[in-house]
Amino acid sequence: MAKQTNIRLDDAVKAAAEERAKRRGLSLQGYVADLIEADVNQSRAAFMAGAAAFLAAYTVSFETELGEDRYPGLPEGLDTTAPRNAA
Repeated sequence: MAKQTNIRLDDAVKAAAEERAKRRGLSLQGYVADLIEADVNQSRAAFMAGAAAFLAAYTVSFETELGEDRYPGLPEGLDTTAPRNAA
């Protein structure tokens, strides 16, 4: 379910945003919603890549210390293929 949010923009920023929205064939509301969604999704993707790299880097250490696989479903070989600097 969508929720309504109000924002305040100065006149120059609002005019520029309306122009950019128009060029994209969007309303100002749609343009702002798309910008926020893209930012949230980018942050989520960066977090997930970092989490996968962390698990890949430390899986062997966790298994050695804890004595069992606490992360079932981690794809085989991920610990050797995930980039160390993914985040």
